[in-house]
Amino acid sequence: MSRTRRPSRTALLFTTAFLLSSCGIPETGVVEVGEPATGIRPGYVLYFVGEGTLLGVRRHVFGPGGIETAVAMLFQGPEVQERREGMTTELPPMRGARAVRTDGGRLSIELPDRTAPLTGTALAQLICTAADARLVETQDVGAASTHVTVTVTGPGGWRAEGSSATCPSTTGAG
Repeated sequence: MSRTRRPSRTALLFTTAFLLSSCGIPETGVVEVGEPATGIRPGYVLYFVGEGTLLGVRRHVFGPGGIETAVAMLFQGPEVQERREGMTTELPPMRGARAVRTDGGRLSIELPDRTAPLTGTALAQLICTAADARLVETQDVGAASTHVTVTVTGPGGWRAEGSSATCPSTTGAG
């Protein structure tokens, strides 16, 4: 009685893999279509209060971002984990600024109606966050700005001004 030799499982797997990999679709080069993908942006540093001082926290943005996005995230306050780490905010809860305008190294933020004048710490949070977002934005377009002046105005004509030059260093912001 002669024995018929059956192929091993390994040989069958290699044969199947070879057949599937050579499916007859021609190889193509890179096909340019549309704009480059926008995914995770480099992130913005939001300034919260911890241990009596401003602390920078890096937040990543998925999709398009901007100064308005950074300011809106700041007004939402610290996330759960940040609160567990002792971070708070002196900013009132709101969706963000009514208007954000830029003019070179100057940035103006107009707060919504019924916003009470902000404390010095709340202003510093807002000014430093907006200034950092502007620096990220200008870095994206290749501008060589080293600091940003921010003017905050509120209802009733109150106004405050500050600069990124007075903000804490963001080196190592998480």
